[in-house]
Amino acid sequence: MTIEAGDFKTGLTLIIDGKLYVVLDFLHVKPGKGAAILKTKLKDLRTGTILERNFNTNMKFEQAHIDKKLVQHSYESNGIYYFMDVETFEQYELPESVIGFSKNFLLEGMELYLTCFEDEVLDVVIPEKVELTVTQTTDAVSGASSTSTKDAVLETGLRIKVPQFIKEGDKVIVSTVDGTYWGRA
Repeated sequence: MTIEAGDFKTGLTLIIDGKLYVVLDFLHVKPGKGAAILKTKLKDLRTGTILERNFNTNMKFEQAHIDKKLVQHSYESNGIYYFMDVETFEQYELPESVIGFSKNFLLEGMELYLTCFEDEVLDVVIPEKVELTVTQTTDAVSGASSTSTKDAVLETGLRIKVPQFIKEGDKVIVSTVDGTYWGRA
């Protein structure tokens, strides 16, 4: 389906010059003379690069249909992560370069979404917060202030700062955006 630049919306996915982009922001500008232009901020869905580009409002582009597939994380081996589509049981293999920082929150059996364009997997979408078990930490320091923190290692290998009262075996809630402690589970 083709769409005119004048009809852009935030979140719209497009194919521009053979690349996949999502519209992050746009602004219609009507100069004193001449045709209106559309100033846009686009994100390349394959590389994550953000660019700003101007278009005439009557330019046409192909809209890209992005699918979300519910999958279950099966396992990881030698930097390759394996997922199974929960409906079709189709298997997906993704390298660590696609998984990125999300690898710190993946547990076997966890359900999440893959964003796909045709047969190409673009990204892994995990929940904003996950529950993980503390596998290693030190004992609380007696007399430490209630706001002091200590290091902890989680079951995925992620190192975070936790409050003094957290012990090994405790389940904690962690933000998948930046890997920070959010609370006890």
